Amino acid sequence: MKPILKYLLTVVIVFIAAGAMLFKYKDYVANPWTRNGQVRASVIQITSRVSGPVIALPVRSNQFVKAGDQLFEIDPRTFQASLDQARAQLDQTGGNIEALEKQVEAAEAGVNSSRAAIEQAKSTIAQLEATITKNKADYERKKELLPQKATSERSLQRAEANYEVSIEQKNAAIAALNQARAALAKSQATLAQTQAQLGALGESNPQLRAALAAVEQAELNLEFTKVHAPVDGYITNLNLRLGSQAVANQPVLALVDVNSYWIDGYFKENTISNINAGDRAVVTLMTYPDSPLEARVDSIGWGIAQQDGSTGFELLPTISPTFEWIRLAQRVPVRIHLADVPKQIQLRVGTTCSVLVMTGSGDGSHNNPLPAAPKALQ
Repeated sequence: MKPILKYLLTVVIVFIAAGAMLFKYKDYVANPWTRNGQVRASVIQITSRVSGPVIALPVRSNQFVKAGDQLFEIDPRTFQASLDQARAQLDQTGGNIEALEKQVEAAEAGVNSSRAAIEQAKSTIAQLEATITKNKADYERKKELLPQKATSERSLQRAEANYEVSIEQKNAAIAALNQARAALAKSQATLAQTQAQLGALGESNPQLRAALAAVEQAELNLEFTKVHAPVDGYITNLNLRLGSQAVANQPVLALVDVNSYWIDGYFKENTISNINAGDRAVVTLMTYPDSPLEARVDSIGWGIAQQDGSTGFELLPTISPTFEWIRLAQRVPVRIHLADVPKQIQLRVGTTCSVLVMTGSGDGSHNNPLPAAPKALQ
């Protein structure tokens, strides 16, 4: 009887162990998983905004830097000279604008003077016309009185002379009026030309704005000689050396943003139907196989590159040969957000990992700690 109990106990223990193993194995088989995972991060290509020789390089390759730390400096002397020249041009522009303002004032005074001369000439002509009418009447009256001996010949000659003089004076006043009008037209043309050269007054003056913009551009170029880290990260692929010529807008080093790590898991297309954003995931890095990382599904890719049908030799479509009884599932990228990375784990861009997604856990279920994926699944 005892051997039978012994065998039964052994069978029960074996069944319990097998059930436990199958239950845990379900977590890694029933839920989508892939060995084809990759650590990704935003890699910033650091470029200089200006060209020049590098005179300071306080960093080295693979060094950690904080946002705002200086990465390198370009010789600033040329840009300092350009700034000094732009400031001198600004001062000269200010003097030119002041001189043009004085010319505008003088031209306005000339216009006002010409208008006053016109009004004066018109007034003189009006007075002379009255005088001419008066002198003509006096001359006509004395001509009628002379045959009657009621006036003298000399008085008649004097009246005639007064009449002719007033006519000459009117002609001279008309000539002065025409001259004043010509002077007014000339003064207005001079005023318009001077105002056009001056432009708008105050800070809206185009010459002043151009000079200020040149100073600001020179200041920016001088500031651009010092290149700073835009984010916290690691410097990689540093090929710059002291004395090297930095070329504007040409990348000279890469900066890996430490606050932008994520995982790209490439799942088979027949396993992504149950994956949803927010589902819990476990990431096992090949570098740290015994330290699984908590993660969440961020999003699923909406497309992959198409090879069949792409343009090939002689512009003909390229078609890969396939076996009709074999259909290879395509890989679709799933973006995984890392929830918390322990300090002892160092993420490196391009390293591989395995990813397991707990489908249906977006509502907060399956919150039990997850072990690392078995070696067979890594």
